[in-house]
Amino acid sequence: MSIPNVKRYRIQNADGTQTATIMAVLPKDADVTAYLSDAAKRFDWKAYADAQAKQFKVRVGQQKQKKAK
Repeated sequence: MSIPNVKRYRIQNADGTQTATIMAVLPKDADVTAYLSDAAKRFDWKAYADAQAKQFKVRVGQQKQKKAK
């Protein structure tokens, strides 16, 4: 089950080096650009970068072991 009327928006940090995707349901008369600029200011970019680094971290010494037959 999905939530109807949810739209995805891409935001960038002030440096322009990182981008993130946020999902939001906005009213019909809402100013989308003002909302996105405010969301980009409030977004926790440090925690997002840490989560991305942790997700794609390659561990050394834990290679996949082959199953012996």
